[in-house]
Amino acid sequence: MSKVEESVEVDVAVRTAYNQWTQFETFPHFLDGVERIEQRTDTMTHWVAKIGGVTKEFDAEITEQIPDERVAWTTLGGEVRQAGVVTFHRLDDVRTKVMLQLDYDPDGFAETVGDKLGFVKRQITGDLKRFKSYIEDRGHETGSWRGAV
Repeated sequence: MSKVEESVEVDVAVRTAYNQWTQFETFPHFLDGVERIEQRTDTMTHWVAKIGGVTKEFDAEITEQIPDERVAWTTLGGEVRQAGVVTFHRLDDVRTKVMLQLDYDPDGFAETVGDKLGFVKRQITGDLKRFKSYIEDRGHETGSWRGAV
Protein backbone atom coordinates (compact mmCIF):
# COMPACT_ATOMS: atom_id res chain seq x y z
CA MET A 1 0.00 0.00 0.00
CA SER A 2 1.13 3.52 -0.79
CA LYS A 3 0.12 6.64 1.10
CA VAL A 4 -0.38 10.26 0.11
CA GLU A 5 -1.20 13.23 2.33
CA GLU A 6 -1.89 16.61 0.79
CA SER A 7 -3.76 19.74 1.83
CA VAL A 8 -4.96 23.03 0.44
CA GLU A 9 -6.31 26.20 2.03
CA VAL A 10 -9.52 27.47 0.47
CA ASP A 11 -11.02 30.93 0.89
CA VAL A 12 -14.49 29.77 1.93
CA ALA A 13 -16.05 28.87 5.27
CA VAL A 14 -15.63 25.30 6.51
CA ARG A 15 -19.36 24.63 6.01
CA THR A 16 -19.14 25.67 2.34
CA ALA A 17 -16.05 23.53 1.65
CA TYR A 18 -17.57 20.52 3.40
CA ASN A 19 -20.96 20.91 1.70
CA GLN A 20 -19.31 20.99 -1.74
CA TRP A 21 -17.25 17.89 -0.96
CA THR A 22 -20.47 15.97 -0.27
CA GLN A 23 -21.59 16.60 -3.87
CA PHE A 24 -19.77 13.61 -5.33
CA GLU A 25 -21.35 13.90 -8.77
CA THR A 26 -19.53 17.25 -9.24
CA PHE A 27 -16.09 15.66 -8.69
CA PRO A 28 -15.38 15.33 -12.45
CA HIS A 29 -15.20 19.16 -12.51
CA PHE A 30 -12.02 19.11 -10.42
CA LEU A 31 -10.71 15.52 -10.13
CA ASP A 32 -8.52 14.79 -13.13
CA GLY A 33 -9.29 11.44 -14.75
CA VAL A 34 -12.70 11.05 -13.11
CA GLU A 35 -15.27 10.80 -15.87
CA ARG A 36 -18.43 10.15 -13.85
CA ILE A 37 -19.65 9.45 -10.33
CA GLU A 38 -23.12 8.22 -9.50
CA GLN A 39 -24.34 8.52 -5.93
CA ARG A 40 -26.48 5.40 -5.55
CA THR A 41 -27.34 5.69 -1.85
CA ASP A 42 -26.30 7.93 1.03
CA THR A 43 -23.19 5.78 1.48
CA MET A 44 -22.55 4.15 -1.94
CA THR A 45 -20.99 5.73 -5.02
CA HIS A 46 -20.07 4.27 -8.40
CA TRP A 47 -17.03 5.73 -10.16
CA VAL A 48 -15.85 5.71 -13.76
CA ALA A 49 -12.26 6.93 -14.01
CA LYS A 50 -9.35 6.81 -16.41
CA ILE A 51 -6.26 5.58 -14.55
CA GLY A 52 -3.02 5.35 -16.47
CA GLY A 53 -5.00 5.65 -19.72
CA VAL A 54 -7.26 2.71 -18.78
CA THR A 55 -10.94 3.19 -17.94
CA LYS A 56 -11.89 1.55 -14.65
CA GLU A 57 -15.22 1.31 -12.87
CA PHE A 58 -15.51 0.71 -9.15
CA ASP A 59 -17.74 1.23 -6.15
CA ALA A 60 -16.81 3.16 -3.03
CA GLU A 61 -18.54 3.18 0.32
CA ILE A 62 -18.64 6.16 2.65
CA THR A 63 -17.55 4.66 5.97
CA GLU A 64 -17.67 7.82 8.08
CA GLN A 65 -19.14 11.24 7.51
CA ILE A 66 -19.31 13.97 10.14
CA PRO A 67 -20.67 17.33 8.94
CA ASP A 68 -18.01 20.05 8.68
CA GLU A 69 -15.31 17.64 9.89
CA ARG A 70 -14.62 14.57 7.73
CA VAL A 71 -15.61 12.17 4.99
CA ALA A 72 -13.94 8.72 4.88
CA TRP A 73 -14.35 6.02 2.23
CA THR A 74 -13.08 2.69 0.99
CA THR A 75 -13.43 0.98 -2.37
CA LEU A 76 -15.25 -2.32 -2.57
CA GLY A 77 -13.63 -5.16 -4.52
CA GLY A 78 -12.55 -4.69 -8.09
CA GLU A 79 -9.32 -3.43 -9.60
CA VAL A 80 -9.13 -0.18 -7.64
CA ARG A 81 -8.12 -0.62 -4.01
CA GLN A 82 -8.00 2.50 -1.89
CA ALA A 83 -9.21 4.04 1.33
CA GLY A 84 -9.07 7.65 2.35
CA VAL A 85 -10.33 10.50 4.44
CA VAL A 86 -10.73 14.19 3.77
CA THR A 87 -10.86 16.47 6.80
CA PHE A 88 -11.93 20.10 7.07
CA HIS A 89 -10.18 22.48 9.46
CA ARG A 90 -11.56 25.95 10.23
CA LEU A 91 -8.80 28.55 9.94
CA ASP A 92 -11.15 31.52 10.41
CA ASP A 93 -14.67 32.50 9.35
CA VAL A 94 -13.80 32.48 5.64
CA ARG A 95 -10.83 30.12 5.30
CA THR A 96 -10.60 26.36 5.58
CA LYS A 97 -7.78 23.83 5.34
CA VAL A 98 -8.86 20.75 3.38
CA MET A 99 -6.60 17.75 4.07
CA LEU A 100 -6.72 14.53 2.04
CA GLN A 101 -5.12 11.27 3.17
CA LEU A 102 -5.19 8.36 0.73
CA ASP A 103 -3.97 4.77 1.02
CA TYR A 104 -3.95 2.96 -2.32
CA ASP A 105 -2.63 -0.17 -3.92
CA PRO A 106 -1.26 0.40 -7.44
CA ASP A 107 -2.60 -2.13 -9.96
CA GLY A 108 -0.07 -3.53 -12.40
CA PHE A 109 3.28 -2.39 -13.72
CA ALA A 110 2.26 1.01 -15.14
CA GLU A 111 0.51 2.15 -11.96
CA THR A 112 3.40 0.89 -9.80
CA VAL A 113 5.92 2.85 -11.88
CA GLY A 114 3.65 5.92 -11.82
CA ASP A 115 3.41 5.62 -8.05
CA LYS A 116 7.21 5.40 -7.67
CA LEU A 117 7.60 8.49 -9.88
CA GLY A 118 5.20 10.49 -7.68
CA PHE A 119 2.38 10.66 -10.22
CA VAL A 120 -0.40 10.06 -7.67
CA LYS A 121 0.93 12.71 -5.29
CA ARG A 122 1.13 15.26 -8.12
CA GLN A 123 -2.36 14.34 -9.30
CA ILE A 124 -3.82 14.80 -5.82
CA THR A 125 -2.04 18.13 -5.43
CA GLY A 126 -3.55 19.26 -8.74
CA ASP A 127 -6.99 17.93 -7.80
CA LEU A 128 -6.98 19.90 -4.55
CA LYS A 129 -5.89 23.07 -6.39
CA ARG A 130 -8.74 22.55 -8.87
CA PHE A 131 -11.17 22.06 -5.94
CA LYS A 132 -9.91 25.36 -4.50
CA SER A 133 -10.55 27.16 -7.80
CA TYR A 134 -13.92 25.45 -8.25
CA ILE A 135 -15.32 26.45 -4.85
CA GLU A 136 -13.70 29.89 -4.68
CA ASP A 137 -14.85 30.86 -8.19
CA ARG A 138 -18.41 29.86 -7.28
CA GLY A 139 -18.28 31.36 -3.80
CA HIS A 140 -20.92 28.89 -2.63
CA GLU A 141 -21.60 25.17 -2.72
CA THR A 142 -23.70 23.48 -5.41
CA GLY A 143 -25.60 21.53 -2.74
CA SER A 144 -25.06 19.71 0.51
CA TRP A 145 -25.72 16.54 2.41
CA ARG A 146 -25.58 17.12 6.16
CA GLY A 147 -26.25 13.57 7.34
CA ALA A 148 -23.82 11.64 9.52
CA VAL A 149 -22.49 8.16 8.83
